[in-house]
Amino acid sequence: MEILAPAGSPDSLVAAIAGGADAVYLGGKQFGARKFSENFDDSQMEGAISYAHDRGVKIYVTVNTLVRDPEMMDVVSYIRFLKNIGADAVIIQDIGLLNAISKVDINKHASTQMGIHSPAGLQWCSENGISRAILARELTLEEMHGVITDSPVEVEVFVQGALCYCMSGGCLFSSMAGGRSGNRGECAQPCRKRYTSENRSGYLMNTKDLFCIDKMDTLRKMGITSVKIEGRMRSPVHSYLTSRLYSLTEKGPSDEIESTAALLRTIFNRGYGTGYMDGINDLVQTLYPDNRGLFLGTVEIKKGRFSPDGMDINHKDGISIFVGEEKIGGFKVTDAAISVPFKIRDGTYEIYRTYDPRIDLVKNTFPETPIFSGKTKRPPSARLTSGTEREKRPRCLSVYVSSLKVLDAVKHSADLIYFEHGPSLNEASEICASAGISMVTVLPRFDSTDIRADGPVMVHNVGQMLANKGNEIYASHHMNLFNSFIPDGLLQVTLSAELSKNDISRILRIYPGRTEVMVFGRTELMITRDPDMGSCTLTDEKGFEFPVYRDRNGWAHILNSSDLFLLDHLEEMETMGVDSFGIDLRMRPAGFAKKVMHALRHKNSVPELRELCSSVTYGHYLKGLS
Repeated sequence: MEILAPAGSPDSLVAAIAGGADAVYLGGKQFGARKFSENFDDSQMEGAISYAHDRGVKIYVTVNTLVRDPEMMDVVSYIRFLKNIGADAVIIQDIGLLNAISKVDINKHASTQMGIHSPAGLQWCSENGISRAILARELTLEEMHGVITDSPVEVEVFVQGALCYCMSGGCLFSSMAGGRSGNRGECAQPCRKRYTSENRSGYLMNTKDLFCIDKMDTLRKMGITSVKIEGRMRSPVHSYLTSRLYSLTEKGPSDEIESTAALLRTIFNRGYGTGYMDGINDLVQTLYPDNRGLFLGTVEIKKGRFSPDGMDINHKDGISIFVGEEKIGGFKVTDAAISVPFKIRDGTYEIYRTYDPRIDLVKNTFPETPIFSGKTKRPPSARLTSGTEREKRPRCLSVYVSSLKVLDAVKHSADLIYFEHGPSLNEASEICASAGISMVTVLPRFDSTDIRADGPVMVHNVGQMLANKGNEIYASHHMNLFNSFIPDGLLQVTLSAELSKNDISRILRIYPGRTEVMVFGRTELMITRDPDMGSCTLTDEKGFEFPVYRDRNGWAHILNSSDLFLLDHLEEMETMGVDSFGIDLRMRPAGFAKKVMHALRHKNSVPELRELCSSVTYGHYLKGLS
């Protein structure tokens, strides 16, 4: 298997190659999902690729953010530049970008953010010019085996590093709550914050890092092409040690594996696990969100001294002392019976190793980082045709419901019903037919078995889109459709919830198909497979409350603290040419749903509805994202 390592800087690239990586992934100064890494400018990128190729190492370049229409031709130009300088592949998330570069002869890898987690997803990749899919990290090993059997494309999986709490490609928490979009490379990491619920408190969404060296044989036998290490925001030493650890493991038994793993656990450690590979198990470490190094044990400190008996503490080790969340201090060990060089009360403390002198020996083995440079220029950008203004479309109110009671409350005021796939589906269909209203089946967000619905269907990913080919297909906003380069075969698309009104207007001047914009309801910020997140209310440190419900498939849905409220802007969007307005009334009482629909049908009731909501937000409609 290929060992694929991260490089957020030239130093990390050199370190990853020295560690034994077969391939390295890195990003340019724009359009990569790690905007705050040092990254590589065009000249450095060309030099880095030459450096790697001279050493038999491949380079994959991340162009894995969502792309606006005004940016699209610049991104296409950049990818042509990457082809010209010999990049081995580009990693992309945006399916619109995939359409735009269909004629660029470069290998294309589907980012984990594209949500590939089914056989149909892999088949879609094959049919759309993608040579490798990076699987969603929510798959268990058992599910993974079923998904990749007879895969028509190469398959890559994450085995090391940070794990998103939310399903891959589906997070809007940072975007909606903090104004920084993970889909644009600016994640503010709200999952690393403290939350309280009715019966728990702590860092309830703080995932342990992946650590899967003991899964290597299984993954190899399964037919995985490449194992991927996360960490472009981490140090060159981290790039070296992770590359070294996994390359050693791939080669076979070695005395160096355990010592390398111990050093890795020392330089960065907030808890390790295997994610979902072993099943739907505990993957969260709720005590602290930051790096503490390697936990050595608990000691009794008296008069500023403690004995390291039974703990692996050595001369010149750096250790830190904690009580719960509070760091008391840190120092370098200089004597056998350890004296704490600052005032400390007698009591029980946790000891962590944060520095090992062997780390300096590792650093001294790195080759000197050359100055990477090149002379190739980007090809000129083409102009994107702006098209013409669309005609004003008649208003269509499309309502998302999840219960028969709410369906009964809105059936005479909605133009279209979206009803969730499940045991009540047939009864819901009969109710809609009796009321003379069309109904669309909403598929589950995660579907590794490629459910095919009868009749019109709403899909959330490309695998579902292919599996339901021949049906009338509605694309949900979870497909992250961010520009006018929308794939064929869709009856209607719901545009990304992260778009501003200017973004929407630009898309509608180019894209001729039916479009929907979400205008009311609690936007889903995350969906997670975490078995410990039950139905509850999460409260953050600022007092904002986020409702959570658990669905019949075992997934927890975390909703925004405020209702999206764009009802004052419907006429404006009608003028743009928006065809349908999405109203999300899932998990809401029937009485509330009835009042919402009344307000939509009677403009003078809109202020009354605003008062009925505990709080409201315009989302990104007015201000947009950076």
